[in-house]
Amino acid sequence: MASRPSWRDRAFVVRTYDFAEADRVVVLLTREHGLVRGVAKGVRKAKSRFGSRLQPFVDINVQVYPGRDHSKLATITGADTVAYFGHQIVDDFDRYTAACAVMETAEKLAFEEADPVLFDLVAAALERLRAGEHPTMVLDAFILQATEHAGWGLSLFNCANCAAPGPHKAFNPAVGGAVCTNCRPPGSFDIDPEALHTMWLLQNGHAAQAEHVGQVHRVTAAHLQFNLESGVTSLRIMEQA
Repeated sequence: MASRPSWRDRAFVVRTYDFAEADRVVVLLTREHGLVRGVAKGVRKAKSRFGSRLQPFVDINVQVYPGRDHSKLATITGADTVAYFGHQIVDDFDRYTAACAVMETAEKLAFEEADPVLFDLVAAALERLRAGEHPTMVLDAFILQATEHAGWGLSLFNCANCAAPGPHKAFNPAVGGAVCTNCRPPGSFDIDPEALHTMWLLQNGHAAQAEHVGQVHRVTAAHLQFNLESGVTSLRIMEQA
């Protein structure tokens, strides 16, 4: 079978693990090819400048040779740095854990197909973390925008069940957002209507004051984990800190 042509694309490193003696398997979130798993050969050698670029929180331009079929690992043969976000992020625990949660969430939302919107949301979140914005607010904005892009947008003013106009004082992730008194199921979260308004601002890409951060993050995390049907390890680490 003829080999498939190579390609170049923008990418973030989502996750890595050691492979063979000097190689590393790298999971990439690419802009035009979705989630890609590839092997970077020789990058664990001490003098590998190539390997130094295949790190978290670096926007890179990668050269990739696809595997012979979709079950095979691709081969990553080159990487050039486009933007480096790492220094300002890894030196601060709150920013670091928020950035890890962004990358882990992106991996769970990504597929093996082009998704430039998700890629750009990751890039914007890392830039905001590098610029020193409130890490939890940056993370929650990313989650709300990325899940809306995935088709899980929340109703944050009208009741998500009956569409009764708000503001309301309860939130339920299974229903899909704010719920009125009549529709409120057991297990719903009590929430200040202003916190729901903050979430609406974040979901729609607007600036918001860092108020009600605890409430906003609690229900945003519940929304994400309900829809993913699996835990996000980085979120649990944030909650334990």
